[in-house]
Amino acid sequence: MRIWGLLLGAAMALSFVTSASATMRISEDRGGQIGQYLQAFTTVRSSGENVVIDGNCLSACTLVLGLVPRDRVCATSRARFGFHAAWMPDRDGRPVTSPLGTQALWNIYPASVRRWINRHGGLSRKMIYLQGRDMGGIVANCDRGIHEQVRSARRLAPHPVRYESASASSESR
Repeated sequence: MRIWGLLLGAAMALSFVTSASATMRISEDRGGQIGQYLQAFTTVRSSGENVVIDGNCLSACTLVLGLVPRDRVCATSRARFGFHAAWMPDRDGRPVTSPLGTQALWNIYPASVRRWINRHGGLSRKMIYLQGRDMGGIVANCDRGIHEQVRSARRLAPHPVRYESASASSESR
């Protein structure tokens, strides 16, 4: 009887965490492995959770734009998306562009994001940033009341992979 009570309580707690009333806030996410973000944002999409971008959302974090429904994602005035080609370490640990990974990113991004990327040089080793007025028509503006209350805030990845000096993600604004 006790075990059933514990299981029922755990199930109720999990359903509360994944309810549509929750909101994920992304503020300083430098990205990481594509697979981890595919899994995380697929879970967010299934949960009905909203996403507020309130700072940097770089590299694989940008997959949120293609994996979570557009009407559940918004960006504050501090939001900044950073796009670049996917890469993998070579035998010596140096980053090399991954055509397969880059194509996977491209296929996930919505048409509006792909058009913006094309207008700004395409996906390459150099990070390109989408922010400010350029976001109009791509990402809703949170500052206009789309997501007024954030009931829960959490990071997507507790230990995101950080790019080394060979990556363009360390470039300043």
